[in-house]
Amino acid sequence: TVTPEPFDADEYIERLAWRTPGGGSKGGAEAFDPKRLLEEFENHIEELKHLDEKIQRRVEKLEHQCHREAKEFAHKVQDLQRSNQIKEAADIIQKLHLIAQELPFDRFADVKAKIASKYHDLERQLIQEFTAAQRRGEIGRMREVAAVLLHFKGAYMRSDVFEDTALLCQRVNKQVGEVFQSPETVMAKLIQNIFENKLQAHVKEKLDETRHSDVEQYLKNLYDLYTRTTALASKLTEFNLGSDKHTFLSKLIKNIFSTYLESYIEMEKDYLRTRSALILQRYYDSKNHQKRPLGGGSIQELKERIRQRTNLPLGPSIDTHGETFLSQEVVVNLLQETRHAFERCNRLSDPSDLPKNAFSIFLLLVEHLCVDHIDYALEIGLSAIPSADAKNANLYFLDVVQQANTIFHLFDKQFNDHLMPLISSSPKLTECLHKKKEVIEQMEVKLDTGIDRTLNCMVGQMKHILATEQKKTDFRPEDENNVMIQCTAACSKVCVYVSRQVERVRKSMDGKNVDTVLTELGVRFHRLIHEHLQQYIYSSMGGMLAICDVAEYRKSAKDFRVPLVLQLFDTLHALCNLLVVAPDNLKQVCSGEQLTNLDRNLLHAFVQLRVDYRQARLGRHFS
Repeated sequence: TVTPEPFDADEYIERLAWRTPGGGSKGGAEAFDPKRLLEEFENHIEELKHLDEKIQRRVEKLEHQCHREAKEFAHKVQDLQRSNQIKEAADIIQKLHLIAQELPFDRFADVKAKIASKYHDLERQLIQEFTAAQRRGEIGRMREVAAVLLHFKGAYMRSDVFEDTALLCQRVNKQVGEVFQSPETVMAKLIQNIFENKLQAHVKEKLDETRHSDVEQYLKNLYDLYTRTTALASKLTEFNLGSDKHTFLSKLIKNIFSTYLESYIEMEKDYLRTRSALILQRYYDSKNHQKRPLGGGSIQELKERIRQRTNLPLGPSIDTHGETFLSQEVVVNLLQETRHAFERCNRLSDPSDLPKNAFSIFLLLVEHLCVDHIDYALEIGLSAIPSADAKNANLYFLDVVQQANTIFHLFDKQFNDHLMPLISSSPKLTECLHKKKEVIEQMEVKLDTGIDRTLNCMVGQMKHILATEQKKTDFRPEDENNVMIQCTAACSKVCVYVSRQVERVRKSMDGKNVDTVLTELGVRFHRLIHEHLQQYIYSSMGGMLAICDVAEYRKSAKDFRVPLVLQLFDTLHALCNLLVVAPDNLKQVCSGEQLTNLDRNLLHAFVQLRVDYRQARLGRHFS
């Protein structure tokens, strides 16, 4: 039969208007007849009222029938109880229980209460019969009654075998303690019967239905069932089950799960491998990206590796269009899957196998997260870094660095929070720490290579700005009397560019890495400006402009917040003073605090840049 769709009032009215002549569906607005449409609505409302009354009468008839059948069942149960047919009465009670679940509470409260009362009556009778059989030493009868009690819905009202077992044992334990001379033997037998029948059947049913069709659900079910079974066993230790009750319960658990636990870790690894590969593939598919084979030994890859290490332009770099090929969502998904695997590993592994199993899961995380995702992104990122002489290069590698740093923190957190507790007291600890160190060092080498080449590109861009914007007449103006004392256009553009790059480095790095990279960039920035200034000849006014430029560069150097870089530009500023100082004061300035410790050849080289060097015979101060 086809299940009817739920009633939709809006759709019903819309369809009615569509079918009704004059409803406005045909012939345009002029065909709309509100009176005709109102009549049609009123007719349909009356039809719906009649239909509702008809359905209500049918409901009342069915409810009356339920009342009658419930009473008949109750009488039959009483008859069966009188004739000591415990089992048949239990079957009927189970049917009544199913019917009661379907009945609305407000109308059938009394019937539901009577059924519940019969449940408890039968349960008490079963326990009493179990007790009498024990006194008589009738083990077979005890098993028979226990089997009925286990399937009896009065004992399993919650439809949760674990909670119901705990409640059943609590109720039975009190009565057993009052009646039997050796209550621990009786309780142990009851619990053994529950574990070997009800629980084992429940576990088998739950696991077998997903073992070959849904490995993820199978692993979740295995973890959940094992956890709840051990929690139940922990509750049952409250009862008197003999002197070695912990061993007794452990054996019962082992008998249920031993077959499943033997193959657990291989299924876990297979699932994790398949699931991780799927997460990665979906990500690359979403980017329309076909993963490149890396390290395959082709000529192109050899060229790329030479270019990465030497900065030689051996052909165009790969254009990634700004894509880092790192995804925090992918990383979180991989770490989450691995976290679940660690949790299952901790619960389901034999203590002697736990460190080994945990390490095998860690290796899969390294393979898929560190190698297949992060390392791949670093290789692609390195390939995308342009050569140092590229014009207007987009330097996306710093974005790769930023995301890689974030991922490293997440990776490290999982290592400490979820893996370390599983291996901390085992010889595997050393192996894990070594593997982690090895993986991170390999990636840090690539990060360092990429950062170094990115800094070269930055300096190359500054060099390009200076080469295209700086003019010889900037420092040797034709009209010395008509010059604005301010920094040159080339200097302004370089400082704007430097400021942006310093900010990018700060956003991409963390901790001491920021200072390390900015120190390196600052030193290269200073070297470039120092060499650049030595390419020009300076008039007196040109020297003043050079000092203005260096003062502006020094302002940019302050943004680095690195004392060494600021000191370098302070010294360069002092050197530029040699371009404008009066010839008679030159020797005194060279002996000043900032210049006295510098190589005299360097001082001489700057003085040689003055337009009056030969005329004023300034070389004599250095002979």
